[in-house]
Amino acid sequence: MARRPVTLFTGQWADLPLEKLAQMASEWGYEGLELACWGDHFEVDKALEKDGYCRSRHEILAKYGLKVWAISNHLVGQAVCDLIDERHKSILSPKVWGSGKPEEVRRRAAEEMKKSAAAAKALGVKVVNGFTGSSIWHLIYSFPPTSPAMIEAGFRDFADRWNPILDEFKKHKVRFALEVHPTEIAYDIVTAERAIAALKGRREFGFNFDPSHLLWQCVDPVKFIYEFGDRIYHVHVKDAIQTLDGRSGILGSHLGFGDPRRGWDFRSPGRGGVDFEEIIRALNNVKYKGPLSVEWEDSGMAREHGAREACEFVREMDFESSGVAFDAAFAK
Repeated sequence: MARRPVTLFTGQWADLPLEKLAQMASEWGYEGLELACWGDHFEVDKALEKDGYCRSRHEILAKYGLKVWAISNHLVGQAVCDLIDERHKSILSPKVWGSGKPEEVRRRAAEEMKKSAAAAKALGVKVVNGFTGSSIWHLIYSFPPTSPAMIEAGFRDFADRWNPILDEFKKHKVRFALEVHPTEIAYDIVTAERAIAALKGRREFGFNFDPSHLLWQCVDPVKFIYEFGDRIYHVHVKDAIQTLDGRSGILGSHLGFGDPRRGWDFRSPGRGGVDFEEIIRALNNVKYKGPLSVEWEDSGMAREHGAREACEFVREMDFESSGVAFDAAFAK
């Protein structure tokens, strides 16, 4: 197995023009960018309507020796199943937000996700990463009492809204990779299994594996890899740490990221609690060959320093599987 390419997810850098970021990422040692569908990095409508747009993205990347293996449309995907409120206006384009009427927002978000599949095909990539949203996340703590029927209705709603989207992904031979994450329909191993079942196992749906979101919930990221190895379509490299001190818990205490009173926070890769050694071994065992994409989030570190350091860290930690037992030379 050839060494996996190291890429940088551009979502946290959307304030910079794509060319500026490409130049910086190349200097830091990255081999590609995972293009976010916001800022000027990758615009779905232009990819489908403007001649030469997709070629222009490749040309910018190639100028700095970079490639692209995936695009990401997390923000729009979040609105497909969510109970829409004023928070969503800050993450959606005026076109998708419109008048803000919840069901109309959800319908426009679904149409945009369908177009994302066609845009990915036009760009020449096979994976769109993103979120699904969830109509039942607010029921996470079952009081007032939450009936099983209410939860089941939420998974049916997810299937009803995402099956037509995934039909478009199938048509274009592109896969959707959900970043398993609190606020999504799947946020741990149990709910990921249930999401797959709700879709009757269709292969267009899989996962963008990100260990950071599992670690702080006390879910074993390595177990996730072995449970869903054939559905891991993309990998994010991001770290997190629990900083429980007896006063705050893992629910965040309504404290913003970077607040030292929080019970957990994101960290630059290698500076948190994720065991990347075991993750690489597990990815090798399930034969994942795609990119290792740094999603850089650390409120306590300058991002330019962190992105450079993270690239070096990923290169250092990744290794190929031997393919043979260490004592094979002694076999008779």
